[in-house]
Amino acid sequence: MNQAEGPKAPVFDTVAFIGIGLIGASLSLALKRHGLARRTLAMSRRQETLDTAMRLGIVDAVSTDIGEVVKDADLVMICVPVGVCGDVVAAAAPFLKAGAIVSDVGSVKCAVIRDVKPHLPAGVAFVPGHPLAGTEFSGPEAGFAELFDGRWTVLTPLPETPAEAVDKVAAMWRAVGSNVDGMDPEHHDQVLAITSHLPHLIAYTIVGTAADLATDIKQEVIKYSASGFRDFTRIAASDPVMWRDIFLNNREAVLGILQRFTEDLTAMQRAIRRGEGDTLEEHFARTRAIRRGIIDARQA
Repeated sequence: MNQAEGPKAPVFDTVAFIGIGLIGASLSLALKRHGLARRTLAMSRRQETLDTAMRLGIVDAVSTDIGEVVKDADLVMICVPVGVCGDVVAAAAPFLKAGAIVSDVGSVKCAVIRDVKPHLPAGVAFVPGHPLAGTEFSGPEAGFAELFDGRWTVLTPLPETPAEAVDKVAAMWRAVGSNVDGMDPEHHDQVLAITSHLPHLIAYTIVGTAADLATDIKQEVIKYSASGFRDFTRIAASDPVMWRDIFLNNREAVLGILQRFTEDLTAMQRAIRRGEGDTLEEHFARTRAIRRGIIDARQA
């Protein structure tokens, strides 16, 4: 039996989700699948979202009242766009019980830590996290319990975060199928700028370029889309609010890697213009090896 199979002992009694989209819904379903929480609750501003979560059996109870949802929670998972994490924790803070753990799933860590930390009351541990898993779909109906199987979750705890809190959050992620690693928040944001944020920015730009073409050409682009363009459209279909906040809250790392990419793109442009086939082939062979490494690591 691997780590993603079968029921396990509960890690938490009550888990509260603030935001119940793809990641929150998938984690709640995974907790239920493995018996890792006795009770799960969700809070959202939209009653329709909560109704969907209840109808699909994603959580046990819901409310638009953040205090009602978090007051008894042993773990509070912040699953909202990174730009509003601070506001959400500020609203929840007066209701958090002593000994509770707060964690998140944001793709940016430095900004989340900056915005969340000042609002946390004494006796509440903060374990920032980022599951490197997802799809282009959003909302609770997009959730599925197997989302984290074999994927990495990165934790970026603060120096003052109690080790036992980090261990419990790590144990939860491992129990739902994730591989878990620790990382410095600044390093995390730099790594994700190249592995996730830049690819999304490129995808949004390429698909946007196609959208700006003359109508007749645009229809042919859609009709005859090859696999490369289809891959870009899949990435560019991701939640626009979430990605707006990611770019704005990791701007320095994104701008730095974007400058490097722009220089590399200029070099490729020059090689094509000059007919430097050897340069192009050497570059393509080197990048092909990266793909093989991803496949070998079972992250394809």
